[in-house]
Amino acid sequence: MANAQLISDLHIESKLAGNTLPVAVIIPTRNEAANLPRCLASLGRCAEVYVIDSNSTDATVEIARSFGAKVVQFEYRGGWPKKRQWALNTLQFASPWVLLLDADEVLTPMLADEMAAAIRRPEFNGYWVPLRIRFLGRTLRHGDTSFRKLSLFRHGMGRFECRLQNQDASMADMEVHEHVLVDGPTSELKHALSHHNVNSLFRYIEKHNEYSNWEARVLLEQATTGSAAGELSPSLCGSQAQRRRWLKQKLLRVPGSPILLFFYKYLFRFGFLDGFPGLVYSAFQAIQLFHVKAKMYELRSHSE
Repeated sequence: MANAQLISDLHIESKLAGNTLPVAVIIPTRNEAANLPRCLASLGRCAEVYVIDSNSTDATVEIARSFGAKVVQFEYRGGWPKKRQWALNTLQFASPWVLLLDADEVLTPMLADEMAAAIRRPEFNGYWVPLRIRFLGRTLRHGDTSFRKLSLFRHGMGRFECRLQNQDASMADMEVHEHVLVDGPTSELKHALSHHNVNSLFRYIEKHNEYSNWEARVLLEQATTGSAAGELSPSLCGSQAQRRRWLKQKLLRVPGSPILLFFYKYLFRFGFLDGFPGLVYSAFQAIQLFHVKAKMYELRSHSE
């Protein structure tokens, strides 16, 4: 009953929004009924909303349709493209701009206003959007949790890099740490998306297990053959995404790197100031790195 009232209230909020944005929003889902209402309610100003679903068994599809979103089912059979790139390749958008969101992200009114001004500027084809993470009921402000994603771009001017052709369903059916590459100049927005995950830690760990399967394969191939053509290259002097990729490559070679990563995030980047959620988040990041290293070792041992 409480959930039904929440969804009803969110419907009212979304209908009160005005000044339509000429933006097509793409939201990949799989059993996101807990997160999706808040996300969709924040998109009342967007001209088009597409939910790309992977046969959810909860109320995801019903919730999406109740907000007027267009639901498209995606069947992943391995390989490339994955979910969001498939949507970019397949769907016919009426809007000149595309916004990529996850179901646990919320478009704030301040960011929507900033987007409205940004997309009228002819000199840029894409925008990096900050991400503010809310984890275990707390907004994280420390622990190196400041991220930017190239989430907003002109239709037809952006595409995901393909870091691995030979993929399967054990690596998730959507892009994990692939980044969007945009033809032409880009800029940065100041206001952030709110990442507000209300799923259980069980689901969080389940998803990140798939992510580490993918990342172990990508990093192992990269170590032996180098970066693929059209892939965002690691660079200490590049964008935030390039710097993080460069640092991860170096960190993977260091003995005990998961422990070092935990102390870096929790102590040197003041993750402890975020309380218990900061501790859990820093620990999970370190554990994720450990899983990647262990799975890389497993892959190497199977190839010998």
